[in-house]
Amino acid sequence: MAKYNFLCAEGSKLNQIICAVLINLPMLAYGSAIGWMSPMTLLLQSDQSPRGTPLTDQEISWMASAAYFTSIPANFLFAYLADRFGRKISMLICSSQFVCCWLVMLSSMETWALVLARALVGTGMAGCYVITPLYVKEISENCIRGALASLMILNQTLGTLLLYVLGDVLSYRTCLLACLAVPAAHLLLFVMMPESPAFLVRNGDIKEGTRVMAWLRCRSESDPSVQLEINTIRKELEQESGSKKFALRGILADKILFRAFRIAMVLTLAREICGAVPVLNYAGDIFRMTSEGGSGLQITPNQQAMVLGVFQVAGSAVASSFVEKTGRKVLLISTSTVFGVSMLGLSSWFLLRTLGIDAPSWLPIGSLWLCIFCNGCGLQPVSIVIVSELFSFQYRSTVSAITSSTGCFADFIQMLLFKPLASLVGIHTLFYGFAGICFAHSLYVTFVVPETKLRNLEEIYHRLKTRAEIEEDEKVLKIKELGAVV
Repeated sequence: MAKYNFLCAEGSKLNQIICAVLINLPMLAYGSAIGWMSPMTLLLQSDQSPRGTPLTDQEISWMASAAYFTSIPANFLFAYLADRFGRKISMLICSSQFVCCWLVMLSSMETWALVLARALVGTGMAGCYVITPLYVKEISENCIRGALASLMILNQTLGTLLLYVLGDVLSYRTCLLACLAVPAAHLLLFVMMPESPAFLVRNGDIKEGTRVMAWLRCRSESDPSVQLEINTIRKELEQESGSKKFALRGILADKILFRAFRIAMVLTLAREICGAVPVLNYAGDIFRMTSEGGSGLQITPNQQAMVLGVFQVAGSAVASSFVEKTGRKVLLISTSTVFGVSMLGLSSWFLLRTLGIDAPSWLPIGSLWLCIFCNGCGLQPVSIVIVSELFSFQYRSTVSAITSSTGCFADFIQMLLFKPLASLVGIHTLFYGFAGICFAHSLYVTFVVPETKLRNLEEIYHRLKTRAEIEEDEKVLKIKELGAVV
């Protein structure tokens, strides 16, 4: 048995913060892999390509799409690994995917090697999105759970921005070595971190689970608050011990669980099809259009990416700072609404341009930046936080796998169909549609999604019940109380 000590003041959050930061390092590695494509695609398709001959558009397309293909089955693989071998081992396997990715690229510049490396990015991405929210949720106290969970998107955007900058100033090989350093450092550092207390308790190691919980909370093992959390975990597991082994069947068979699952799916789909993915991919064209005729911003494509990266990081930082102050719903509703308004501005500019009417060049630029800021501030991180808080240990990994796979598939379809549809009906029509999705999402969150801030599962599920179901529960409770008296 490992022994965990704490060096900070009793009740400090420091150990939880350290653990959460290290849990999120693979997200930094994943963000780096995303950011690598922007500057390196320009380099690999130029006359100065380090492989000698420039890559073709088809080869770049295979590199870009490979990650989406491999991530869909990998989501379910990591869900199995997380439940079978634990969060810690699964997280280390996740980082090893990124290490292998960069080693492959350092070893060969053949097309097959580049595509294989990007496929490994997809498996690493699946591990990040399935395991990270679970792990952070299971080591965090309610009062800082949202802030620590928001580190996920903050690390991703930081990694992307970091590679936008490094890709502009470093050589091809040096950039690869910088990318390799992040997951390699995680593999070395994370060995010292503990397993999730919930996983330990589920596997019958109550003593070790209590030790880990005490270390995370910077309290003694006999502290009442530590014992209360361990007992809460045990109670959840006991309540679910008689349910079906196949988690999805259990979700579909239970009315409340199915409502929570439906909310998770809607939040995930809204996050992916709100227009953020096309906006990021169409950003270069928007900047190019606004700079035609000497107006707008005269900056290179990679500098454009840097500006967008700064706004993403700023939004993610705001989410980490305010998610515990404002609550999940307020932040998600406000950012979704502002995102929709920004989409209206962007689509209106395209419509005016189509009609031959002059429109200010600052409108699409401002709308674009505001979209990206809102995406990093609320739409991405808050939806992930809520989904992780809606389910108990038994269902978390399954739901994470399903929602992550759904998100990856939605992104793949958008990448595949956006350009043809834009040519067919006009890009302004698509952006007006995205605006409508954002406004509908705001209404859905307002009237359907429960506030999860500082609430345990019992309280959250109570708010998912209808009035008739609450009244029925009260009747059953009264009958039990009367029977106890008799």
